[in-house]
Amino acid sequence: MDLLIGQVIRFDGDPFRDGPGAARHHGHGAVAVEGGRIVDVGEAALLRPRYPQARVHDHGQRLISAGFIDAHVHYPQTAIIASWGKRLIDWLNSYTFPEEMRFSDPAYAMEIANRYLDLVLARGTTTVCTYATIHPTSVDAIFTAARARGMRLFAGKTCMDRNAPEGLRDTARSAYDDSKALLRKWHGVDRLSYVITPRFSPTSTPEQLAALGALWREYPDCLMQTHLSEQTDEIAWVRDLFPQARDYLDTYEAQGLLGEGALYGHAIHLTERERARLIEAGASLVHCPTSNTFIGSGLFDMTLAQHLRVGLATDTGGGSNFSMLPTMAAAYEVAQLRGQSLHPAQLWWLATQGSARALHAEDRIGNLAPGMEADLVVIDLASTPAIEQATRRATDLWQQLFPTIMMGDDRAVAEVWVGGKPLVH
Repeated sequence: MDLLIGQVIRFDGDPFRDGPGAARHHGHGAVAVEGGRIVDVGEAALLRPRYPQARVHDHGQRLISAGFIDAHVHYPQTAIIASWGKRLIDWLNSYTFPEEMRFSDPAYAMEIANRYLDLVLARGTTTVCTYATIHPTSVDAIFTAARARGMRLFAGKTCMDRNAPEGLRDTARSAYDDSKALLRKWHGVDRLSYVITPRFSPTSTPEQLAALGALWREYPDCLMQTHLSEQTDEIAWVRDLFPQARDYLDTYEAQGLLGEGALYGHAIHLTERERARLIEAGASLVHCPTSNTFIGSGLFDMTLAQHLRVGLATDTGGGSNFSMLPTMAAAYEVAQLRGQSLHPAQLWWLATQGSARALHAEDRIGNLAPGMEADLVVIDLASTPAIEQATRRATDLWQQLFPTIMMGDDRAVAEVWVGGKPLVH
């Protein structure tokens, strides 16, 4: 057994609905870990004598938290992150599609999968939900790499049968067959979950979307991920491609791709009908703030978090960082531009329990509580001179934590535990 001692943050509720008091802070707390799970959380003075044989890891004033959860990424775009100067459709054609062509090579897919997971683990992210490419080898690579690290990971083969280069198109039939074979191979193995993954409506015919809707009905315990209403010119393109649809969401809804377990990335420019149907269906939205500003998409409406499961994501590589710390900072700034001020408790919740809820995994990851899987991050709240001088003036946890949210990077990550084992320290 291991006993981690330090400041501890956990959640007893949703700070978007219950206020900042939903967060619980132990100024001198402890987390007991055994067999890959959390067995106890509380004040160090109580847990130390309760577990006298435990290996003690004393982190002083550092903050112990659930590991970060990145709910929408494209790991095949690792090598093209921070590519200059395009909006969404041009960016896909200029950077994304040429890079994704390379993932037909199993060795290259494995190289990038390993590189990507090492990058995010070093930044405190212990779970991701990722798109692969159309190549089954890209799915095998990321699941193999995650399994070797003991990570909980969600991933799926990206499906596209139009408006993409020839080497990146499948068909309605092959998308169904390949996705089903990969699902049966990987879903539920160790800590791995398969996600049915049409890229977005412009690159899938109604026939392909219908085939994937049929697959989802066969395997309703899987999640389904795609993109929704990211940019206004994209929405206009969808309107031209689907003249019969009531709106963008209807292109999915008509093919059986709306329901609980549906994850829609971005969801910036929603109509009133779309908002109402998303709420009624119990779908999840994933906010990708650095991507939305980097590609010029728009400003997400965080009031939706009062009605829907909302997660947070880097959206690598449209997003401009691998870390959830600057992603939280960007979420704060985007909300400010909409006149919505987010509390540090809400930001931290989005990157942990909020994203876990979006992935319907809040009973396993994203919080510190007995029975939860022991994915932890230890945060140095004085990781740089600029942050240290700000936290020195703090009178409560939130004043200590906010400078790290706004200015922190990988230097703030002191230790990362995955499945009860320290992987980064």
